[in-house]
Amino acid sequence: MTENHEQSQSAEMPTTYDPKAAEQKWYRYWMEGGFFKAGKKPEAEPFTIVIPPPNVTGMLHIGHALDCTLQDILIRTKRMQGYDALWLPGSDHAGIATQTKVEQKLREEGVTRYDLGREKFLEKVWEWKDKYAASIHEQWAKMGFSLDYSRERFTLDEGLSLAVREVFVKLYEKGLIYRGKYIINWDPVARTALSDIEVEYKEVNGYLYHLRYPLKDGSGFITVATTRPETMLGDTAVAVHPKDERYKDLVGKMLVLPITGREIPVIADDYVDKEFGSGAVKITPAHDPNDFEVGLRHELPQIIVMDESGTMNQEAGKYQGLDRSECRKQIVKDLQEAGILVRIEDHVHQVGHSERTGAVIEPFLSTQWFVKMKPLAEAAIASQKSGDGVQFVPDRFEKTYLHWIENVRDWCISRQLWWGHRIPAWYCEATGEMVVAHDEAEAKAKLGRDDIKQDEDVLDTWFSSALWPFSTLGWPNEESEDFKRYFPTSVLVTGYDIIPFWVSRMIFTGLEFTKSIPFKNALIHGLVRDSEGRKMSKSLGNGVDPLEVIEKYGADAMRYMLSTSSTPGQDLRFHWERVEQARNFANKIWNASRFALMNLEGVTIEDIDISGDLATADRWILHRFNETTREITRLIDAYEFGETGRQLYNFIWDDLCDWYIEFAKLSLYGEDAAAKRKTQSVLAYVLDRTLRLIHPFMPFISEEIWQHLPHRGESITLAEWPKYDPALEAPDAVQEMSLLVDVIRAVRNIRAEVGVPMSKKIELIVKPASAELLQIVNQNAHYIRRFCNTSQFEASLEAAVPGKAMSAVVTGAELYLPLAGLIDISQEIARLEKEVEHLNKEVERVEKKLANEGFVSKAPAKVIEEERAKMADYSGKRDIVLARISELKG
Repeated sequence: MTENHEQSQSAEMPTTYDPKAAEQKWYRYWMEGGFFKAGKKPEAEPFTIVIPPPNVTGMLHIGHALDCTLQDILIRTKRMQGYDALWLPGSDHAGIATQTKVEQKLREEGVTRYDLGREKFLEKVWEWKDKYAASIHEQWAKMGFSLDYSRERFTLDEGLSLAVREVFVKLYEKGLIYRGKYIINWDPVARTALSDIEVEYKEVNGYLYHLRYPLKDGSGFITVATTRPETMLGDTAVAVHPKDERYKDLVGKMLVLPITGREIPVIADDYVDKEFGSGAVKITPAHDPNDFEVGLRHELPQIIVMDESGTMNQEAGKYQGLDRSECRKQIVKDLQEAGILVRIEDHVHQVGHSERTGAVIEPFLSTQWFVKMKPLAEAAIASQKSGDGVQFVPDRFEKTYLHWIENVRDWCISRQLWWGHRIPAWYCEATGEMVVAHDEAEAKAKLGRDDIKQDEDVLDTWFSSALWPFSTLGWPNEESEDFKRYFPTSVLVTGYDIIPFWVSRMIFTGLEFTKSIPFKNALIHGLVRDSEGRKMSKSLGNGVDPLEVIEKYGADAMRYMLSTSSTPGQDLRFHWERVEQARNFANKIWNASRFALMNLEGVTIEDIDISGDLATADRWILHRFNETTREITRLIDAYEFGETGRQLYNFIWDDLCDWYIEFAKLSLYGEDAAAKRKTQSVLAYVLDRTLRLIHPFMPFISEEIWQHLPHRGESITLAEWPKYDPALEAPDAVQEMSLLVDVIRAVRNIRAEVGVPMSKKIELIVKPASAELLQIVNQNAHYIRRFCNTSQFEASLEAAVPGKAMSAVVTGAELYLPLAGLIDISQEIARLEKEVEHLNKEVERVEKKLANEGFVSKAPAKVIEEERAKMADYSGKRDIVLARISELKG
């Protein structure tokens, strides 16, 4: 590899950059060289990022590309700065999401998981996992991510499973995990419980059904309203407010539940809003979370009227076997015929839907496992408010985090799935006794018998993900070398949408089990939306595949666009034009580098010397590079990637390419050998270090070019990050260049104004404002003559101002270009007089239109405003041309 590496430095760069060839070649080279492996610098300060593990449900999307590109920028920068940088990769088993995908695939084959049985079904899921984990690897490689694959983890691998069991057992022993009957969010399609944050609420156009419940004694009825009449079959009371005068004499009386004939009481409870509707509400403890709490207070029966698939059960009587939506239709019809249904109103309300399957959530009474969140949340809140907590970037997201944990409810952690971490609880089949243990052997020992069976349920995916920053580093073995060295991690990079799901849970588990916050900083970015600002989705068909972007424009262009278009915490709009602009920027870097290398032939690393006397342009570019280095380093540390991109673009495109390289040509093509060597040194030095600055954003093209430069080192990934050097400060060179650039720009603008091409020589008179500035102009006259293309050039404090000349004023000098050297004055006057004739006609035409009362009275206001704007434009242009004619004739 070394031989090829050395040869590549002397090989001529192709005329155009080929992203595909470079990307394949250099990623393979990086992997073979083991450049991404952490732990090679035991003396260095560690810097750690654990990747937010993507779900093994499918291909990575453009949001993953943004998230990981930001992490890669940080890791590559820190690695070059000399840190022992670890970026730990991995993926998440994503319980319900992955199981749903596999079940969909099986259904297409006419098979269900129940047909296969648990073991065979899990074999199918592992096959799915292996396939998509391999795809994720390929995508990471194509995007150039510098991950330490030697430490890759999966949430179901042996080490993480050990950590999950340890956490479950410890929380259970502390009384923070319990098993109980509660109303949970039930997904009738996936047939599993969901936590609150796995439920998406959508506005739905529905109906409010007003029903009459008759009193048993025949003295009247109470009207209640419901959006779900099918659940009335499970009603066990009607509640009114204790202070509602309308119902005070009815509390304690019995009602006859329509259709079923079952008797239910009228109860009083503060939960009821007496101002809403009739002030009376039906209570269904087994199918509504609020009713459940009311039922507990009043010791009401809990009647479940449907099964796990949303089908009505035996408690539903004659409606047994009907789907819940079909039951609603039938029961409404029956209530109408019985005179129980008073009226139906249109009603818009929020309805919970499963985030994964899209099914309408069923509040369902079920025995589940829960984590008591209050004690854990209190520790997390205290840590944050002590000032030693996680630093959120932007800091406004700390409020999002605190709001969630301050209002947290107990977390339902059991899922009725087969894919995931089995709950480490075992039951004696004979006695029903239950124990929680690390494994089956321990459970048998605790129970003192062998006829035991493990809990069928698995844990919520987020339970294992909550341990990710420390379980991936070897915990619960606190003597693990990786855990001791790399934990707590340095920064978490993730989207704002999973602060409650993931960020919060990692913090409280980290505090509970490691006595430390799991990461020092949390960089929160927004979502990638389409060009119209819409969320990307399959239904809209507006998703963007990062591999498609790479195929069209290369990985560097995609990475640069995503990272430099982002502002912490803000959503990013994806525009193909911006990717094209980033590709053009890469091409600009390539072309400038190619020019430089053509003029560095034979230059070795030993030849590079930027000390001693340097030309103004050389000192200026070193100063600007030095400033840029300081700013880029500061901005990356502040996670201001958008501003970083602007600084890099301005320095490379404007300062380096448009100005310095053009100025450098004078000495590179000149006869002064010493000046040429100095410029070659400066060019090689600045290009080398500029490539290092751009490398974290554009790793492939920077490596490809850098390998052609004179340097010491195997790869730019290991090259030292540039440091600010006070010795390179040259404010006088900045002043000189500022004047030179202003003069050249002003002359070019005048040429453009009068239509004189750069190929035509001109006369130029410069009248500086001071002797000091005159000296600057004279010292750099060769630049002015070259880039203004002068036939005659004069710089003087007492320069005579020509009578007929174009002029311009720049900071520190007046410029004059005699017209005789530019244009034929008589021809120019004739041309301008024709222009005045044309403008007079346009002004007259618009004046007539605006004077037409019929037009003004009928035309829309916008059209009239447009015509008035045209009038002002034509008149203004005419005035300018007339002034120009007067100047020429004078």
